[in-house]
Amino acid sequence: MADQAVDTGGAPASGTGRLPAVEAAPTDSQFLGRTRELKELRADIDRAGLNTLAGRKAPHARVLLIAGRPGFGRTALAEELVRQIAHGYPDGVLRARLAEPDGTRVPVERAAGHLLGGLGLPVPAGADEDDLSEALREALADRRVVLLLDDAVDAEQVDALLPDTPDSLVVAVSGGPLTGISDVRPCTLGGLDTKSAVALLERFTGSVRITVDPRSAEILAEVCAAQPAALRLAGGWLAARPTVAVSDLAKQLRAEDDEGPVLARVFRLSYGALPGAAARILRLLALAPAGLVDPHIASGLAGCSVGAARTALDDFVALGFLHRADSAMPQYEVPGCLQPLLRAAAESQEKPGELQLARARMLERTVRLLQSCRAITETDSPLAREKLLEMPKALRFPSPRAAEEWLRVRRPALLAAARLAVADGQLDTLARRLMSQLVRALVAHFGTQAVAADLYGVHRLVLDVAERRDLPREKAAALLNLGDLDARTGRTKAALTRYRAALDAGRQANDPYATGRAMESVGGAHQELEDYERAADWYGRALAQRLARDEREDAARLYGRIATAYTYAGRYGEALRNWSSALTGHRRLGDVGAQARALSEMARVQEYAGRPEEALSTCQEAVEWARRAGDVRLQAALQIRLADTLERLGDPAAARLHRGAAERLLDGENTPPETGGTGEMEPEHGPNAYEIRSASAKD
Repeated sequence: MADQAVDTGGAPASGTGRLPAVEAAPTDSQFLGRTRELKELRADIDRAGLNTLAGRKAPHARVLLIAGRPGFGRTALAEELVRQIAHGYPDGVLRARLAEPDGTRVPVERAAGHLLGGLGLPVPAGADEDDLSEALREALADRRVVLLLDDAVDAEQVDALLPDTPDSLVVAVSGGPLTGISDVRPCTLGGLDTKSAVALLERFTGSVRITVDPRSAEILAEVCAAQPAALRLAGGWLAARPTVAVSDLAKQLRAEDDEGPVLARVFRLSYGALPGAAARILRLLALAPAGLVDPHIASGLAGCSVGAARTALDDFVALGFLHRADSAMPQYEVPGCLQPLLRAAAESQEKPGELQLARARMLERTVRLLQSCRAITETDSPLAREKLLEMPKALRFPSPRAAEEWLRVRRPALLAAARLAVADGQLDTLARRLMSQLVRALVAHFGTQAVAADLYGVHRLVLDVAERRDLPREKAAALLNLGDLDARTGRTKAALTRYRAALDAGRQANDPYATGRAMESVGGAHQELEDYERAADWYGRALAQRLARDEREDAARLYGRIATAYTYAGRYGEALRNWSSALTGHRRLGDVGAQARALSEMARVQEYAGRPEEALSTCQEAVEWARRAGDVRLQAALQIRLADTLERLGDPAAARLHRGAAERLLDGENTPPETGGTGEMEPEHGPNAYEIRSASAKD
């Protein structure tokens, strides 16, 4: 890469070829050095703590702290320690990073949610820090795990995630001490020992150059302060120049007048030796969300081909600038210690407008990948297939499974991209498109329930943009989606507040769908709060709007919701009148299944009202309509209800016949029929029921 010309399209210029040094990156599979530190850390696991010495039970898991500046191998040491001790913790290893690439503190609720997800447990959507921390502690109470908490910013972050059981272990990585957590002795890292530092150089240069001049290798290690990150860059620089002596690099670094950190000096030397096009790709990687890069992200940032981007990324790994992530697909990580250096290079050498254009290209590429990722799941849609075929081949996935795996691997980076796009404030149209496609892709591949926590975060970002840009229609959509997620997690009062705000926004936007949806949701929240009179009133308002717009299917459904509210309120006469209206509506629409369900509910209300003979007749009619609809489970449930009614009417023989009919219907069924409760006519609302729509961001 170091001497390779790159044309404007990003492809290697003819005749230049690849340097031998960048044909393969050195392997990091074997950990180097740190024997003393590892021994001390392992001994610290079994050390009697202050609580033990005082005869008290330890209040939480033992915390091992690895402290030091970025670039000295803190994370590598933590990973090696975890690898050596993992066999003693049968419930596995959980990892969370507690700082963004720019050093920003990761909120505790996000870290706790990530750890819960690592345990395969559902993450409550919209839960706050305290709730998620408590949920994590409960989940870990009967488990024996290792928590690796990387890049901890402060003690409060770590303390909020500590398991209450001493059976687990926490390995924290931080820049300094975690004051406030009891009984923690930091293992402070400096440089590698000389032998290990030279061995790290040898991985890049090969053994011959080190063997012929071992003293120069030791001097170079000393000049680099035996810092692993600096040694990697120095080794990559030497590997790209097989004719340059190790001593020459040591002299060149010593001759520099700048007294700055050694990593910055080696970075300037290595970065300065790159051709202009390669250097531009590298510095633009500072914009990669969460510091995670794949060929598409690099291609979008630099405006080059995907193939050229992947070649460049592989070369950057060989030169020590990037780490290759442990992933089934090509993914790379920008080391945290190089983030500020790359960011400074980008800000000094790129105009603000060019950086913004690079971000826009990256977001546009991400939007198109998400469109492709979702479209491949819609195999029954000719329109989706046509749109997919219109996309460039590089953006198409070979199968739904490949698309799902890409989405799973890239999910942290995609969510980070959404957060960064909204925080930028200048790319709101792209940010809205990105979030819309991200919601659709996540739901298409994983389902609403599995990604509810991620959806909650995305909808909050949509709300931020809608409020900033005064977009009432999208504000209503975001509030409705957030209200649905609040309602699903039991925060009904919060949901009610969201729905009322959505109603105001829908009215401001003159959006009849949003206002009708909001009024119905307000009614649903009141019903959940057992305020049935208000629930019926709000359902009635929504019904009036549907009738005015001649939306017959929704009107029939709303009659059923009003009837359900009145049933709960004990106003059976009004409930029956509304079920009768619902039944009439479904008959006019020709919806046989809905007629059967409406009749079933009417029979239930007649029983509640003390009219068993009428209930019996209505239930028999419902059975016939359920049979016509082919709804076996409803037929069985109705047969059981008929049996119950007949027993109350004193006809046990007939009751036995109906129970037998129910058993025959359920023969081969795995689950029993649902026979309790009301409200079968209620609609299913979810975060994707009202998608984020924008006239300027159509598919």
